[in-house]
Amino acid sequence: MEKLRQFISACLAGFMIGMGGTVYLSQSNSVVGSCLFAVGLLTIVVFQLHLFTGKVGYLPMQKPAYILELLITWCGNWVGTYIIANMVRATRIYPSLAEKANTIAAAKLADGTLSLFILAIFCGLLMFIAVDTFKNQTGSTIRLVAVFVPVMVFILSGFEHVVADMYYFSLAKVWNAHCFYITVIMTFGNSLGGMLIPLYKKIFSVK
Repeated sequence: MEKLRQFISACLAGFMIGMGGTVYLSQSNSVVGSCLFAVGLLTIVVFQLHLFTGKVGYLPMQKPAYILELLITWCGNWVGTYIIANMVRATRIYPSLAEKANTIAAAKLADGTLSLFILAIFCGLLMFIAVDTFKNQTGSTIRLVAVFVPVMVFILSGFEHVVADMYYFSLAKVWNAHCFYITVIMTFGNSLGGMLIPLYKKIFSVK
């Protein structure tokens, strides 16, 4: 039952990232869109939903069984993004989003493996900062800043967030072997980026 709960939680998290992706695609101003995208992460941290990029950073401090939870989370995030993408495709708003979604997906599919991996590292680091700050800091201002600013930075910088990309790929209907391959590459990049600070703290016993 606990594994089912984790999976459903992950599906909801993926759904909310897709919600953020939808509002981002609907905006002509990228700064406004990147800010509104953060509604997805805000919902996830407030309701403690399972988001892969929010959880993978804690792997160095967890037991091996945590890997299964991460796998469940990754799969649930994919299902959630796939569901909302297909729901959006069935609505009147899809035609206005299609061109931008296709352009974003095409750019990622045309990019090189090393580029995607590095950009995913940068995003993974930002996501750990956002989630960990919200989790451990007190005061509503710093917690809100921690959620919104890293999200805006990764979007405006063009960094790769694997769950957001799952949504864009699903919306553009471009899933194939190469698409899955680069999704795995970005997963490892997000994972490494998310673990940089925790590994530093663990190796040097920094509290």
